[in-house]
Amino acid sequence: MEAVAASEPLTTAEAVERALEREADPAKAAFYPRFFRAGPGEYGEGDRFLGVTVPKQRRIARRCRTLELDEVARLLRSPFHECRLTALFILVDRFGREKEEADRRAVVDVYLANLDRVNNWDLVDASAHKILGAHLADGDRTLLYDLARSGDLWRQRIAVIATHDYIRAGQFSDTFALADLLLDHSHDLIHKAVGWMLREVGNQDRAAMEAFLGPRYAAMPRTMLRYAVEKLPEPRRQDYLKGRA
Repeated sequence: MEAVAASEPLTTAEAVERALEREADPAKAAFYPRFFRAGPGEYGEGDRFLGVTVPKQRRIARRCRTLELDEVARLLRSPFHECRLTALFILVDRFGREKEEADRRAVVDVYLANLDRVNNWDLVDASAHKILGAHLADGDRTLLYDLARSGDLWRQRIAVIATHDYIRAGQFSDTFALADLLLDHSHDLIHKAVGWMLREVGNQDRAAMEAFLGPRYAAMPRTMLRYAVEKLPEPRRQDYLKGRA
């Protein structure tokens, strides 16, 4: 089959897969399972990799602006990590470009219907706030709390990361409430996500972050606390880490 030109639009999931396969790097394909913890018993167990870098995936995603949503959904169901991440880049771009609420809702519906395929930290972090968070920005955010209570690692990370742009808008209440729900979580990927979002609050309003940390920091998982206070002046950061804040 004749290769598709590098600038030609990609109109099927199969065409996107072929484009990604042409960019595959065997050395990266061997390294990524270790980086994304895809070994037996690890959080990404069973994931498969082509070995395509993120910049190359983004370039391919830009050729998919006319890809139908059912084809994007097919791509999301791929066993290959890069196919799923490329599909999410396509959805993020589509959501941002759509002007009609019904069209934006169609993107969200594909995202939610395939939430089990958003199953590693990079997939979550590339999409949660840009699709689900943006969709819920002006409405009921109950879904975020349902995800946080789901018991599923990735859905819980989606819930927290979805609040990223709320923080930038000066809205901290959901981040704080979700952090409280997940304060005793056992997984470091949630500790990192919560700590990261608290640090983002601190970047906007240090006093608000410290007011939240005050009665909680001593009981926080260490990783969560370290992420939260990372950007504080060093003496104050040490106060938290040494339990004297």
